[in-house]
Amino acid sequence: MRYFEADDTSIKLSPKMIIGACIGAGVVVMGLNIAFGLWPPK
Repeated sequence: MRYFEADDTSIKLSPKMIIGACIGAGVVVMGLNIAFGLWPPK
């Protein structure tokens, strides 16, 4: 398989999906920090 043919089988991810996943992960982490009393810092 040539290099330029490998792109057809790659996973397609839109930049908006990646940004959304990162923001979602950040919200989950902040929620856990608030739930366990680690935020806001004292």
